[in-house]
Amino acid sequence: MMKDPSYCYKFYWLEALVKLVSEGVDETTFDTVINEMICNAWYSVREFHIHLSGLQADGQVRDGLERAVLRLAELSDISANASKVEIRNAIKKYDNDLKYAKEQLTKMVPYRALAGFFSKVDLPIEWESARRMISYIQRINAEFVLLPYTLGESAKLKKEIYFQKDWIEMIRDNTVSILGWIQYEKVKWLQNNNPEVPGLVYKLAPMDEKMRKLNKVRKLWEGIIDLCEVKDVFTGDAVVPKQYEVNHFIPWSFVMNDELWNLMPMDSSLNSVKSNRLPKWDPFFTRFAENQFLLYGYIHSKPRIRKLYEACFRDNLHSIWAWQELYRKGNTQEEFYNILQKNMQPVYESARRQGYEIWNKSV
Repeated sequence: MMKDPSYCYKFYWLEALVKLVSEGVDETTFDTVINEMICNAWYSVREFHIHLSGLQADGQVRDGLERAVLRLAELSDISANASKVEIRNAIKKYDNDLKYAKEQLTKMVPYRALAGFFSKVDLPIEWESARRMISYIQRINAEFVLLPYTLGESAKLKKEIYFQKDWIEMIRDNTVSILGWIQYEKVKWLQNNNPEVPGLVYKLAPMDEKMRKLNKVRKLWEGIIDLCEVKDVFTGDAVVPKQYEVNHFIPWSFVMNDELWNLMPMDSSLNSVKSNRLPKWDPFFTRFAENQFLLYGYIHSKPRIRKLYEACFRDNLHSIWAWQELYRKGNTQEEFYNILQKNMQPVYESARRQGYEIWNKSV
């Protein structure tokens, strides 16, 4: 069923079917399955700007499921990290407006997902006619091989899906393994279609905030703020002790790590305003680099700061270039800036190409 997919929504189709069966469903409709697909794809597309099947030569989205998610985002005001309940409510509210995008997903994948079974018999396939395909599927199921599901006679989104009893039992007995296999194949597909995106395996579902590792970096910046004035990159004002957040210059949702070289103290009131957006490179990168060089200087001149820096090794300093080049002793300010820019700017530009918005914060 996973052989030679043309679009990513085949993975989401199968994933939705398995989840529904595992929840006790033995028959459903195209509409229910596609709603489940939209919910499952929402977070990757909206929060992380993942392209499910890449882009066309003209820059347009290729995948019908991604277009359905983006259409719902245009119609509703729900957030990129909305809960499944919120997404389902929005789909219900804007169902008429989503109808065209959803119907596009019914044309091929429900039939193509069964194509691997068709190859076991010597019968011509009439892909062009949904009505004849339904008859073909029923004949294959009755005479040759037991299919996972057959289809009813209703039209478009109302079309019924009937799961086969033996397949239901097998899926329910092996749900975790099957979903793991689908996710493995889906990650390979998505990574191939999003080659610049780091940490893609973590971008398929909402992340647990407990995974964030910022405590040691915060203690490091607090140690520096105790010694000298540190200016907020965006306001130019002095960072007030205990009234700041440690934030990512390039959004965490893109880099998916808490590396020291991408972190800065930032006014708490601006943290939520910046949100999941990129700051303008010019002039904010220069200001960011100034703070990073300030940190660098104290690492090599103050034993207490050095100790706080070394405490960050486990969670916040995994990039080889950072500890071998950037934070090594002996860099001039110009050398430090050049190393930081050489390594950060390509990541920044990748995020821009992936669709991350620029935060229009005035200088």
